[in-house]
Amino acid sequence: MSPTDVTNLLAELSERDLSILQSLSAHRLLSTAQIRRLHFAEGHASLGAASGAVMRVLGRLEAKNLAVRLNRRIGGVRAGSSGITWQLGATGERLVRTRQGKKYRRRFVEPGVTFATHTLATAELAVVLHELHRTDAIELVSVETEPSCWRSFAGPHGTPEWLKPDLFAITASGDYEDHWYLEADLATEHPTVVVRKAKSYQRYAATGAHQARHGIFPAVVWVVPDQARLRALQAALDTDKAIQPGLFRVVPADEFGQLITSGVPDPPPAADPNSNHSS
Repeated sequence: MSPTDVTNLLAELSERDLSILQSLSAHRLLSTAQIRRLHFAEGHASLGAASGAVMRVLGRLEAKNLAVRLNRRIGGVRAGSSGITWQLGATGERLVRTRQGKKYRRRFVEPGVTFATHTLATAELAVVLHELHRTDAIELVSVETEPSCWRSFAGPHGTPEWLKPDLFAITASGDYEDHWYLEADLATEHPTVVVRKAKSYQRYAATGAHQARHGIFPAVVWVVPDQARLRALQAALDTDKAIQPGLFRVVPADEFGQLITSGVPDPPPAADPNSNHSS
């Protein structure tokens, strides 16, 4: 995309249009309802008016191949237009990449159901954070999506490892900051898989990298669909003797906002950077 093409296209787009494209770039997939909550929450007389406005804007972006809808609806036909899932179109990807000065081209294809469902669940956590910020329940200092929130580190024996959270967020209330690693859990994995990832978090904590920069290690939260999944994950974490008490939390999705606004009650104990805890 040439500088002239970018200039001409930007002249046709509003700040809100560009914000929507940036959100699609950051989250990879968003439903119509999530886009409405992020970018059309104010200035409309009713939910119906906001829903109509978001579809008009998305239809215009779709006509320019800036945004495209998935062929498959996530959540079923009954969700209506709110259940349509969107991603960047080829032109939108080139525009965002050019504005950010990035050379790497991300190829957008129709994702599978499992990937799309998990991506939308992760995006939902970010949408809730933005809504809490908008209502002054918290200050949202920063949110990092994948892959920006991933962390590379050397394991206890020098083996290169990657920690891959779904989201990293910093929130603030008054003079206090809370740091969060967030995992969107859909009850599709055996609890032992979650325990293995918890141990990966512990190995990263043991490097002291985050503590050296921020003074604390983030609370690690699995957001689960229901109480049955909460009990299953909590039991698995509690049973494994290698799991560090206080570092991990499991919360049902309908209590996620309450957890964020309440903050971390007691900062989890920081792991010893010199620990050789590999479990």
